[in-house]
Amino acid sequence: MKIGNVQLKNNVFLAPMAGVTDMPFRILCKEQGCGLVYTEMVSAKGLHYNDSKSFKLTEIDEMEKPVAVQIFGSDPGIMAEIAERLNESDAQIIDINMGCPTPKITKNGEGSALMLKPKLVADIVRAVSKAATKPVTVKIRKGWDETRVNAVEIARIAEENGAKAIAVHGRTREQFYSGKADWDIIRKVKDAVSVPVIGNGDIFSPEDAENMIRQTGCDAVMIGRGAQGNPWIFKRILHYMNTEEILPEPSIEEKIDTAIRHMDMLIELKGEYTGIREMRKHIAWYIKGMRNAAQIREKVFKTTSKDEVISLLESLKHAMMKDF
Repeated sequence: MKIGNVQLKNNVFLAPMAGVTDMPFRILCKEQGCGLVYTEMVSAKGLHYNDSKSFKLTEIDEMEKPVAVQIFGSDPGIMAEIAERLNESDAQIIDINMGCPTPKITKNGEGSALMLKPKLVADIVRAVSKAATKPVTVKIRKGWDETRVNAVEIARIAEENGAKAIAVHGRTREQFYSGKADWDIIRKVKDAVSVPVIGNGDIFSPEDAENMIRQTGCDAVMIGRGAQGNPWIFKRILHYMNTEEILPEPSIEEKIDTAIRHMDMLIELKGEYTGIREMRKHIAWYIKGMRNAAQIREKVFKTTSKDEVISLLESLKHAMMKDF
């Protein structure tokens, strides 16, 4: 499929997730066939003020292309300025975050709070689209709450002002990630706009991805929590779409070996101190469901040494493999 002038290999994407979709994880997902990866959301104000941490989030490796860099903010002028600067980046697509539900973002009128201000949405998308030489996309939610469900209105405004694709998470801001995603709102957005629509919410298996496309008519699916500790989901979804055959889950050995490789990549990028701390949540996801995972997770969360983490994971792997 295509988004603007960007040709993509397939229609199974990795969702942008703060604190999760950094470069090492994006590379692992791309190796499993992911058609498009997104950076963590990056503050346009942070980039405007030359914040080094914000710039670090925009770094892209050749191995992960094509990449969408996701920016957030509520000032059309600053958003346009950053889009213009990102024309020189290695990203292929610029995505505008209008879906983040966290209070520290929404209290500033950013993320999903933008959906409460349709005129401001129009101003931001128009300004960014005018400044960017790359396709501009928008990620939204169903609405702010069940009394203000306006995904269709916001999607139409985004398209009218230059957006080349719309991603829709089928939950309101009030829901955060609880309850069930409303796939029907994705279908309504698909019926309302002519640009590609990307469905997001409650895709945890190959069957889920197939069902979403069938039920909503969306052009692509975006995997968020279903990819945490599970980069293999992309390969398994693509295989199922092509063959209707379900590939087996990765082995215990593959999961733990990948967790160790992931940690090595994070440490190489960010140093041992930061890499170990940021890896803890990923390890918890990789080993979820394994016997004694809770005890291993507890020890990992107290550990600051790469060698200790490897020792804990290898001991878990050997214990699990004895059961087979």
